[in-house]
Amino acid sequence: MSVEKVVIGVLAGAATGALLGVLFAPARGAVTRRTIYRKGERHVDDLKDTLTDFIDSITEKFEKVKEDVTDFAEEAKMKAEKAEMRAEKEMKHAKA
Repeated sequence: MSVEKVVIGVLAGAATGALLGVLFAPARGAVTRRTIYRKGERHVDDLKDTLTDFIDSITEKFEKVKEDVTDFAEEAKMKAEKAEMRAEKEMKHAKA
């Protein structure tokens, strides 16, 4: 299981627990709604931060893979050009 899934699961569990705790607490309706709203905002902010970190991590990995593929393609192109030059030289030597 990935770290991101665990973090999202923990946040969802904490949000559910907080919501149930507030709903069953002996407080007036307006106070309860305000408490739920504030805690919900905090959990949404935490979730946004987690998702932002996750997206940044994926973006970093994508950029690394992109660089690796570009480097590999350039290296393969250089090897192909060298092989072509060697083949041309061998053809010239064979004709001579």
